[in-house]
Amino acid sequence: MFLEIVTPEETLYSKEIKYVKVPGSDGQFGILKDHAPIISTLQKGQIKVVEIDDTEELFDVKGGVIEILKNNIIILLKL
Repeated sequence: MFLEIVTPEETLYSKEIKYVKVPGSDGQFGILKDHAPIISTLQKGQIKVVEIDDTEELFDVKGGVIEILKNNIIILLKL
């Protein structure tokens, strides 16, 4: 899967990943390869990214939107 995390000002992250967990508006949810297409809002919390080599990256977020389509994930963050 390919993940991009962007703000109106910059791209914070852009890599192939294994797994991502996000703070959805109705609770946290995880995304693995071949996830169904979805668009969801995000609430304040933390995004956890597990990279291909199993290293983890964490991002604190105030909210935003996530779109998943054909193993491409884009997260648009609120500043």
